[in-house]
Amino acid sequence: MLKTLLIKNYALIEEIEIEFESGLNIITGETGAGKSILIDALSLVLGERASSDVIRRGADKAVVEAVFGISGNKRVCGFVQAQDLELSSDLILRREISAKGHNRCFVNDTPVALSVLQAIGDLLVDLHGQHDHQSLLRTETHIDLLDDFGGLAGLREEYVASYERLTALFSFLEELQAKERQLRERKDLYEFQIQEIDALSPLRGEEDALERELRILENSEKLFEATSNLHQMLYEGEQAVYDQLVLARNQLEDLAHIDATFEEIKNECASAVAIVSEVSKFIQSYNSKVEFNPERLEQIRDRLGRLALLKKKYGGSVDAIIDHRDRIGQEFALAENFEGEIKKLMEKIEEERRVCSAAAQRLSAKRREHVNKINNSVAAELGKLGISNARFDVQVENHPLGKTSGSSQPLRAYVKLGREFFQATLKGIDSVEFHISTNLGEELKPLVKVASGGEISRIMLALKSILAKSERLPLLIFDEIDVGVSGRIALSVGRSLKSLSQFHQVVAITHLPQIAGLADTHFVVEKIEREKRTKTRLRKLELEERVKEVAKLMSGTQVTEAGLKGARELMGLKKN
Repeated sequence: MLKTLLIKNYALIEEIEIEFESGLNIITGETGAGKSILIDALSLVLGERASSDVIRRGADKAVVEAVFGISGNKRVCGFVQAQDLELSSDLILRREISAKGHNRCFVNDTPVALSVLQAIGDLLVDLHGQHDHQSLLRTETHIDLLDDFGGLAGLREEYVASYERLTALFSFLEELQAKERQLRERKDLYEFQIQEIDALSPLRGEEDALERELRILENSEKLFEATSNLHQMLYEGEQAVYDQLVLARNQLEDLAHIDATFEEIKNECASAVAIVSEVSKFIQSYNSKVEFNPERLEQIRDRLGRLALLKKKYGGSVDAIIDHRDRIGQEFALAENFEGEIKKLMEKIEEERRVCSAAAQRLSAKRREHVNKINNSVAAELGKLGISNARFDVQVENHPLGKTSGSSQPLRAYVKLGREFFQATLKGIDSVEFHISTNLGEELKPLVKVASGGEISRIMLALKSILAKSERLPLLIFDEIDVGVSGRIALSVGRSLKSLSQFHQVVAITHLPQIAGLADTHFVVEKIEREKRTKTRLRKLELEERVKEVAKLMSGTQVTEAGLKGARELMGLKKN
């Protein structure tokens, strides 16, 4: 819902901040007071184009800021996240128009393109008057309204899931076919590279192992001589460390019998004897295994040399060589068996196309089931709203692509019913357009071509009254929906708005007391003169002020007791 609207230096408005409420918000005021300016300003923050002409004289820029509560609105939250914008329970839209012609848009204080503001506006608000945010005037929304009426969200989600899977399969097929010539041209090169790499069959991690073995073999004489000397020094020589330590240990044992102070150091010496013994055993064992193998040395040098050449050609490391081999191996196998791969993919496409076609057919059939009901309901509702003799028709059409005939089969044909393919979009195989006749004897014509501004508002009111529980657009704005109506019809319009406000936040500009009297929240627009300047201001009315305003709408500027009494009766208030 719309929580607040802040307008600064816009046309006759110096600064206004409005706090809207849930339910039915009514705006009244004398002709020329500036009611339409409020709607124009709100349209600006919803993405309509504007020029610097809207800036109040003497100001540098005009600013319009709207705060919407979006908790639980999955469509809006999803869009905000998809744009990488900060998400919270409130969504702040701001538009700034500079006198120098600069136009800046913000969402939650983040600069965005005008198109982002427009997209968010389309998800949040339906504005009915002489403005662009009229969903009925965008034919592409008609199918959504029909689906809302029929409660077809589940069927549509089932179809969309299959459509998206099919899209992915078609994209893969096109990539595969685009690759075919390229791979066939590279097949000989890949075959040579595969043979070259496989002739060596490199293994991950082997290079380090080979270099370690090479260092040992290249230094085998040094290793043998050094370990022999070490073994003599530690264990076998005349003055071997082991023998000297044994003598020292024995003497320390004798001393420890005399003075216990030597006990700890005697134990340390015994540990040293054990350590030298273990070191000697390791060195003797190592010495016995030192290998003098010139043939193996040459093999290692040769393999490392060949690995170095492959590394230069295929990425600089053994891992890169193996990764390259895996990739070209897959592509070589694909080039060898393109027909088989494409056949498998086409089988998957045909299987998914059957699923998608069945879902599209079910969705289309359900839409057609609801056409007569919505036609009759809208016509009846329009009669209550003062458009008598109205005829309404939801026209649902499919567009065949043609029959299967060998190679002429359409590549991206998502839906096939019988032997015939049909155009399909994410919304199914149907194109839906509302047609209407508002006068007796006139033929049905597309709604977008024949309805006047006032009629559009009442037609949308009729539709929304039928689709009341739909949350597709949480805020509905009706700009002078009362054009051309009065008396009993005006009361019917008011009651429809009141009923609609149980499910949506509704803002309505009106001149009629029958509508204003049903407000949950009532604002009045006034034009005042201050400091030799004309300004527009907006006031939220308390209960008694509301009664007076409704009485003025009934009887003019002179409010009488009889007028107040009539206003109270119209508003359903008991006399004090």
